Amino acid sequence: MHFTLRPWTSNDLDNLVQYANNFHIAKFMTNAFPHPYTSANGEAFIAYANQDTPIHIFAIDVDGQAIGGIGIHPQTDIHQKNAELGYWLAEPFWGQGIVTKAIQQMLDFAFSTYQITRVFARPFGNNIASQRVLEKAGFTLEARLEKTLFKNGEYLDELIYAVRR
Repeated sequence: MHFTLRPWTSNDLDNLVQYANNFHIAKFMTNAFPHPYTSANGEAFIAYANQDTPIHIFAIDVDGQAIGGIGIHPQTDIHQKNAELGYWLAEPFWGQGIVTKAIQQMLDFAFSTYQITRVFARPFGNNIASQRVLEKAGFTLEARLEKTLFKNGEYLDELIYAVRR
């Protein structure tokens, strides 16, 4: 399926709330991604996504509709040569190869924009689909931290996947 990555705009608010307000997505995200997901959450996120230069948090767009998001987050201090990748996709679009291709585009962006040598992602141990997407995009599993996350009343493993320049 054809998609583009572009900056978030206020016109995306309805799509953002529609698609992000989904427990099946929120259960694999940090608590900064709330459920339920409200218009106020969406407005705050769009403002946040557009605050930095260069923009590094993008909407995944299919036919003018924001159906997910992906971002690269450069690290600081002793981690300055690293950046964290985060992403989510609306459930009706799962399984179509969109996120794998979006990750590959974000890697090109990250390595050409920032002075980094490594991009990492931290999927939950129970998020098998995200693990597979990262592996398809060339990431390798670097670590499994057992029962370090606490989400929805249960302890979960945190995985660290990475790719190097």
